[in-house]
Amino acid sequence: MPDTWQYLALMAGCLAITLPLEFFPGVRVYRDPARVAIALVPVVVVFVVWDLVGIARGHWDFNERFVTGWQLGPLPVEELVFFVVIPLCTVLTYEAVGSVLRLLRSRREGVDA
Repeated sequence: MPDTWQYLALMAGCLAITLPLEFFPGVRVYRDPARVAIALVPVVVVFVVWDLVGIARGHWDFNERFVTGWQLGPLPVEELVFFVVIPLCTVLTYEAVGSVLRLLRSRREGVDA
């Protein structure tokens, strides 16, 4: 795989690994767009602004070897994808862990009763 696709492949892998968590009882993150928006919008806005300021001030840039060259202004598309994928995977993981803990708690309470 060319180096330019590694970052996007990593993001696709993160989504693929966490996708099955959507099917845990009670998770359903993808089926609640409002919930997804509440999780994503603040993160995307804050970190896109942070990146744009950092790029404009010359604090950092992106190695052309590892990005496709597709850009939204000065921001590589891979960076925006990161800001969407990682919080989404985090919410899925958080909800799946909560689901499992609730299930274990209800089973334990059923045994104690």
